[in-house]
This record gives sequence, structure tokens and C-alpha cells, in this order.
Amino acid sequence: MATGSSRRSEAIIRNRLIFAALTISCVASIALAAEPLPVPMPAPEALAYHRGQNLFWLADQALSLLLPIVILATGWSARLAGWASRATHGRWYRALLLYGLLYLLITFVVNFPLSYARDFVFAHAYDQSNQSFGRWTRNEIISLANDLVFAALTIWVPFWLIRRRPKSWWLWGAGAVAPILILGAVIFPVWVLPQFTTFTPLPPSPLRTAIEAEAARVSLTKPTILLMDRSSDSKTFDAYVAGLGGTARIVIFDTTLTTLTEPEILFLIGHEMKHYLMHDLWKLTGIYIGLAFIGFFATDRLARLATRRWGHRLGFSNIGEPAALPLLWVSLEIVILIVTPLVNAATRHMEHEADRFGLEMTHDNRAAASMFIKHQSEALGVPYPGWLERTFRQNHPSLGDRIMFANDYHPWEDGKPLVYGDRIKPAE
Repeated sequence: MATGSSRRSEAIIRNRLIFAALTISCVASIALAAEPLPVPMPAPEALAYHRGQNLFWLADQALSLLLPIVILATGWSARLAGWASRATHGRWYRALLLYGLLYLLITFVVNFPLSYARDFVFAHAYDQSNQSFGRWTRNEIISLANDLVFAALTIWVPFWLIRRRPKSWWLWGAGAVAPILILGAVIFPVWVLPQFTTFTPLPPSPLRTAIEAEAARVSLTKPTILLMDRSSDSKTFDAYVAGLGGTARIVIFDTTLTTLTEPEILFLIGHEMKHYLMHDLWKLTGIYIGLAFIGFFATDRLARLATRRWGHRLGFSNIGEPAALPLLWVSLEIVILIVTPLVNAATRHMEHEADRFGLEMTHDNRAAASMFIKHQSEALGVPYPGWLERTFRQNHPSLGDRIMFANDYHPWEDGKPLVYGDRIKPAE
């Protein structure tokens, strides 16, 4: 039988062993937390999905260019414009409106098979969509209705300007784009997006409290925090901060709550707050307005050149005629394709700085890196895409670059100043 002294000795030894084990476990956990997360290799399924996306992008670009060219070259545009004029008894605005709406409907019908194959069949084949066919069709019809309403309100502007200011219409037209873009940036998140999905207040929870505390650190007090139903459409997660004045809101996808941890969500929200606080949306709007002047000027020159050379075959001699709409459209499409790499480069810079802002706010490198790794897994991403995507499709830094930056950027540990230190209050 063991004596009381020996039992006490055994208890002391056992407790010390437990303490040592716990200490080793804590040290290992800290070391693991500090260890950079490697960039995952893309899965074969992700590579196949990536190739498919590129092929669909090429098909979409080809169709966007070929459809108006075919409508022009076959004389359909001139015949359709003539019918619209007769149907409206030669009333200019009504004829233009009827022609424009019919052209949009034709475009919608021709594009429908490609949209169905890409956004429904292909997305479901790679488990990137939760939409039923009915919900997908409903959203397509809502999008068409919005396009028709927008066209009815604005299509007359460029054609009226061409009639009134034939040599300088592009200058006035680009100026007219500014208020349209500004108005669209304000109304889209508040009135347009709710047509497609449901928003509900984020219920009281420790996460909501943490988000409110994070918002207070950048002087965004008592923000409206909403939960968006994303799971009815997709498995992807995200969040955004948008609005103006009293419409400012933090929106979190419901898929974000089921996929990310709280530290990962707080980094994501910090990233999105940078876009809102540093007015990235308005910076992009300014870039688009500036490009509108270049784009409208180039469109004018391309359309006039085509009219002088092929106008007798196209059935019109003036770009101010309704039948010239497909010509103006394809000319603008060419210009947009050319300037897309410049716009993507600008947005990639903004996204990179938003990553920096989120890291400086949370000081949580591991949460940022793990969030990007989850995004690569959930969205079947490729960490380092090829030149086609980098040039024309990618408006964010590559996931590989973002993971590496999340691992390596920690000036608070290196005793260096923070880039956004003057915008972020210390955590309490």
C-alpha cells in the first residue's frame, strides 16, 4: 500500500506532467498560428472550371461583336428601323424607342442559350450554383425588364445629341454619362439589388457586436448591418459596404456565416470598409467617366468611318439614324475591350490596398490567408491564372499573390508605421 507521502509525490509529478503537456501544446499552437499558410495547388476540377470560364468568356465576346455586325451586314437593321418608323407614323422618338426595345429583345433571345449554358448548366455542373431553373429564369427576366426600362429612359440621349451636335455629340454624350453613373451607383444597392434577393437585419450576436466595434474604429457608428440571402443562388461567400448617407449599410452573405470563422469575417469586413471609407466606388466612377470621353470619341470615329465606307450597303448614311444603333454598339464594344485591361489594373490596385487595410485593422495574417484559401476552394479558383484572365477578366489580385501578401505583411510586428494608421483607431 502506498503511503500518503508517496501519493502526494505522484500527484505532484502527474500535475507537473499535465502542466508541461499543456505548455507544449500552447507553444505549438502559437508556433502553428505564426506559420505562414502555403498557397494550395489548384485541384484538377478547378483547372477544368477555369478553362471552361475562359472559353465562355471568349464565346461571349465573339457573340457581342458578331451579332450587331450580322444585323448590320444583312440589312436587318435598316429594315427593322423602317418598320419601326412606319409603325409609329414617322415619329422620331417613338420609332427610336420601338427599334431600341426590339433590338434589346433580339439580343436577349440570341444570347439566351449561351447564358443558360454558362450561368446555369456549367455552374451547376461544377457545383457553383444553387439556383433552380425557375429562379434563374426569373432573374434573367428581371434583368431584361431593367434593361428595357433603362433603355426607354436613356436611348434618346445620344441620338438627340447626334442630331443637334453632329460633330461634338460624343463630348456632350460623355458628359451625360456622369450623372447616369453616379445615380446608378447610389440606387443599385438600395433599389435594384433587392429585386433579386432578400435582405434581413443581422440578429444580435457576438459577431454583430464585433462588427460594430470594428466599424466604430473607423468612425462608422451604428451602421445598418444586413444579411443577404446568397445561398439560394450560389455557394460563394462575400460581403460589401455600400450606400450614401442614410443608406450606408454593411451587407454579409449568409454563405459567409456558414463558411468563415469570426476572425476571417472581420478581416473581410475590414477589407470592404476600405472601399467605402476611401471612396473607391467613386474613384472607379471617375475613371469610367474619363474613359467615357475617350470611348465616345473613338466610337464616333469608328462609326463614321464605317458609315462612309459601307453606309450604302448598311441602309443608312448618318450615325444619328436608329438603324445605326448596332454600329454604335459594336464600335463601343471594341473600345471597351481595348480599355478593359486598364480598368482591371486600377481595380486590382484598389483591391490590394483593401487587403492591406483589412490586415492593418485586424492584425490577423492567418485569418486573411485562410479566408483566401477557402475562397480558392469554394469558388474553384486558380492561384496563378494565365495571361487571358490576368489581362481581360481579373479585376482582383491573383489568389496566390493575396495569400502571400496576407502571410508576409505585418508592419506592426516589425516596428514600421501603418499605411492607414491615421484612419484606424486602436482596438479597445
